[in-house]
Amino acid sequence: MTGFSPAAIDWVGLSPLVIMLGAAVLGMLFEAFLPAAHRRSAQITLALVATLGSFGAVVLLYVEQIGRAGAVGGRPIAGGAIIEDGPALVLQGVLAALGFIALLVIADRTGAQEDAFAPQAAAVPGSPYEDQVLRAGLVQTEVYPLVLFSLTGMLVLPAAGDLLTMLIGLEVLSLPLYILSGLARRRRLLSQEASLKYFLLGAFASAFFIFGTALLYGFAGSVSLTVIADSIPNITGMDALLDAGLLFVLIGMLFKIGAAPFHAWVPDVYQGAPTPITGFMAACTKVAAFGALLRLVYVVGPGLQWDLRPVLWGVAVVTIVVGTAVAMSQTDIKRMLAYSSIAHAGFALTGLFSFTQAGVSGVLFYMLAYGLATLGAFGVVTLVRERDAEGNIVGEATHIGQWAGLGRRNPGLAVAMTLFLLSFAGIPLTSGFIGKFSVFSAAAAGDEMALVVIGVLASAAAAFFYVRLVVLMFFTAPEGEQTTVVTSQGLSAVAIGVAAAGTVFLGVVPGPVLDLVTEAARFLP
Repeated sequence: MTGFSPAAIDWVGLSPLVIMLGAAVLGMLFEAFLPAAHRRSAQITLALVATLGSFGAVVLLYVEQIGRAGAVGGRPIAGGAIIEDGPALVLQGVLAALGFIALLVIADRTGAQEDAFAPQAAAVPGSPYEDQVLRAGLVQTEVYPLVLFSLTGMLVLPAAGDLLTMLIGLEVLSLPLYILSGLARRRRLLSQEASLKYFLLGAFASAFFIFGTALLYGFAGSVSLTVIADSIPNITGMDALLDAGLLFVLIGMLFKIGAAPFHAWVPDVYQGAPTPITGFMAACTKVAAFGALLRLVYVVGPGLQWDLRPVLWGVAVVTIVVGTAVAMSQTDIKRMLAYSSIAHAGFALTGLFSFTQAGVSGVLFYMLAYGLATLGAFGVVTLVRERDAEGNIVGEATHIGQWAGLGRRNPGLAVAMTLFLLSFAGIPLTSGFIGKFSVFSAAAAGDEMALVVIGVLASAAAAFFYVRLVVLMFFTAPEGEQTTVVTSQGLSAVAIGVAAAGTVFLGVVPGPVLDLVTEAARFLP
């Protein structure tokens, strides 16, 4: 065969992805060949080292990029399938850091040596076989390579240079989460229901994305985002194909960030999934999906601002209103945080409207601030448990009323939860305030003052359900002793401490990080 030339691939530029994917594959080999007694410790070590290694690779690439370009520019890798630019590297670094924190919560065990996962996922809930594997003390260590596979897909999304690569990242991200959502140790049926709902609705979202990709290929003759953007002013008479394709692709991405009206899966999946996975999913999936959405809007969208603005404006308003209004009526803390995450997706969407670097940098900062507070909040939820009539710890205390008096039982944990709630509410001296200020400022610069006013009013209304929980923890006497804070190996406490420190630091001294994301906020044309 003549005329064949192998593709030139910059493996150094792909090193964050290679490290994460290689560790995930190695984790599967651990499952096959390591003795059961050593499997869990090896998997945890491998997963934590992989996230740290990926983060280190991102830092080195960022430093090299600044030195090479004199400023944060960018370059295509693997024929343009991956774009190494400022926003991609910043989001990959955020994902690796949040993944490390999430793995600490996932790996934690109670004093009774129980983690959050069913010992055998295939066991029928309530069956004799499930009782047998519980008594045998089996451990579900496949969780860790599944998390690494999902993180690999997340690292691909914000750096994808074409729609096919974006689709691959989306599926590699999603498929492990469909499994992980159904692995809760308790409330097994609810967990399996969450997994099924997530899978079915995720399949619909992927179908929309694929159909939109086909339409955009029909319009431009390419799936490259840059080629599609260049084709917009040069191809006439095919506007319907372009608009429909972009709309379907946006639906697939809006599903992943949990934006209304594509949010129906969020409360059920967040409630049913194991709480450490809920935190991982709520923080990291939203960061990755927003990275892809930013690239899509800022690379393809500038030529379609008049078409995109009404759609994104309507989605942002509906998302903010639905998330805030429904969260007020929730009595389950995981569902409350789920609807809160929907509202935060709407707040972050406001940063898209300026079509300037300020919009990109605002969303980048917001994702970091939201991710830290979310992981910390769900880390706290994993430690607050309920007791049965005999005093045995039976599961997480997810009803809001069960959190009454937590400030007296464990002041440190209650203070940490209060900090995360204040950050969600956007109270000054927390990272959430700086994040909201950044995206609202970008929206105002884009002449979207009406959207800013709606966002500010919704933020004020959202303070109600955050403060309600604070009042319960510190100013309401508990009814009986049905709630306790479980002792654990301490990994969750470390994760909560890191998240709390990050939330305070970004709120008090945001300058260095704001300078970083501002410098990085330029997409490769």
